[in-house]
Amino acid sequence: MNLLEKELIMNLKSRFFDLIDQDKGIHSYEELLKEMLLVIQNFVQSEELTFFNLQDWSKEMYVITSTNEVRKTSESIYQLISEDLKELVLNNSIIRQPIPFSPFDKYDLLLPIRRDNDNLELLAIKGMAEKIYSSDSLIEHLAMECTTFFHKAKGICEVILEEKRYKQLFRVTEKFHSSMNMDDVLGEIIFTLQEVYPSFTYYLMLSHDNNNNAKLPIKDLEYDSENISAMQAYVTGTIQLEDSVQERKSILYAPLKGKQGVYGVLQVIAPNTQTFPNNEMEFIMLLANTAGSALENAQLYQQSRKLISDLQLINETTRRLNSDLRLTETINFMTGQIQTSFVAEEVGFILVSDNFEQVKVLKGSTDFFFSDDSQVYLEYIARKIKTEKDSIFLGDLLLENASIQFRSVMAVPMVQTDVIMGFALVLHRLPYHFSFETFKLMQSLIHHSTLAFSNSMLREELEKMVITDHLTKLHSRNYLNENIHRSMTEDAFGSFILIDIDNFKQINDSYGHQVGDEVLIQVASIIHENIRESDIGARWGGEELAIYLPRIPLRVAVSIAERLVMKVNELTAPRITISCGVSSWTKEKDDSYTRLFKRADQALYLAKETGKNKVVVQEDEELIN
Repeated sequence: MNLLEKELIMNLKSRFFDLIDQDKGIHSYEELLKEMLLVIQNFVQSEELTFFNLQDWSKEMYVITSTNEVRKTSESIYQLISEDLKELVLNNSIIRQPIPFSPFDKYDLLLPIRRDNDNLELLAIKGMAEKIYSSDSLIEHLAMECTTFFHKAKGICEVILEEKRYKQLFRVTEKFHSSMNMDDVLGEIIFTLQEVYPSFTYYLMLSHDNNNNAKLPIKDLEYDSENISAMQAYVTGTIQLEDSVQERKSILYAPLKGKQGVYGVLQVIAPNTQTFPNNEMEFIMLLANTAGSALENAQLYQQSRKLISDLQLINETTRRLNSDLRLTETINFMTGQIQTSFVAEEVGFILVSDNFEQVKVLKGSTDFFFSDDSQVYLEYIARKIKTEKDSIFLGDLLLENASIQFRSVMAVPMVQTDVIMGFALVLHRLPYHFSFETFKLMQSLIHHSTLAFSNSMLREELEKMVITDHLTKLHSRNYLNENIHRSMTEDAFGSFILIDIDNFKQINDSYGHQVGDEVLIQVASIIHENIRESDIGARWGGEELAIYLPRIPLRVAVSIAERLVMKVNELTAPRITISCGVSSWTKEKDDSYTRLFKRADQALYLAKETGKNKVVVQEDEELIN
């Protein structure tokens, strides 16, 4: 090689050296290759330079970079590599025309840059200065310098990239341990990998219990034929590799592992490679282990907060339930608590008979449980609880021959002194909506609230007994008196009916007192069936009964009394009759409870004296038929 050629090579080496000047900030392999091609193009005065990668394992090749942007775009596709082409590249340091392999037949010169068992990389030159092309020694030195620069540049880039990776790892470790939010930790894993390996694809494989940010690339971790490697990584806590020659990719499954367990699997897909690169594997493993520890800390922190929240919920619920609420108020409160805390759609509290054949939905449950559509759920859950005598947790309810609206089901028996008195039932349309932790919390809530339910029912039953006649199940006279006094203070008008069973003494004498009691019960039942819930039926004394009708005018009260007279005559056995005296009051008149009763009593006396089995009205001492 003459002096001029030496100077040219020295100039080329100087230009190469300038490329790796760190002040320029060119640190990526791809950028250096592109700059390298521009330097060589200027040196050989070529029309085009293209850098090819030939992968022996896949028998394919593609364009890494080119000075011809059109070629780089159009020929970055895979093409088959023949054994003859491979042999040509391996056995020659310089390859001139003719080159009988497409697309290399378009180029004047090929310079193999890297030759190993798996990868062949070569520089293709099209059009160049004749003085360079004709000098074998200059081209040989060009090839040698390009190869030397390629290896040194690649080594420098790897060092810089490695430094960048571990700076990233240090940064992300700091961020991991400064966050107690699982979504933030998972998002930082993906952000870091995208920054370090932009050409890779990533997925976080987590269980169903993880309801994370929908923007993250998250897959459900399920056992099936396509996820065996992922499940092995999750179960064993070790990295698993999966290589696919046909799909030209290698997949790494890194467990997100903490001290207490594995919290998921990081799936990393490396394209265009036969085996996953070892240096990348080490970094991803370190990142996954760091992330696993951070996830564990975040999960433990969130679990502790959830436990505190659950305890607060139980404490608040217990405190409210012990504040002498009415039963309906208690059910309303519990329904609201469960809907809010569990994000439940329907909540029902159901009482059952001893044999589970009768179910009663308690007031305060959501409206759905008072509809016909709820029957399929109530019957199914009642049968299941009767059989299993335990709580029920169903993630995806499916019943034969039934259209199912709600798929997620939680049911907890209400047990008092070892007897199942009923159950609480919670529903949601979506399958697997409730977590197992939610189910355990519900069990605890129902366990703590059952005694309050029982106490409320016993208290209301006792109150009902105090104000209810034992035989007829009508209200007591005292309760009737109190409500008439209250109505005359609060309402604008009302009516009073006094009822007497005709010839009651003869019934007792003829049939006995037991039949007399049955007659009283029959008349009381007819009264129950023919008055409103807001009306008050009472046993006045002996065979006398009474009804107070708040906010009912006299003419309507007379109509009700006449209907009762007719119904009693038709429906009783032995057949009996009744007589009724009716009175009323209004705010416009100066009236009192005593005068209201006296007028009804006088009207009843008149009805008894004038033939019985009739209705008489007494108003202001005047008789009105």
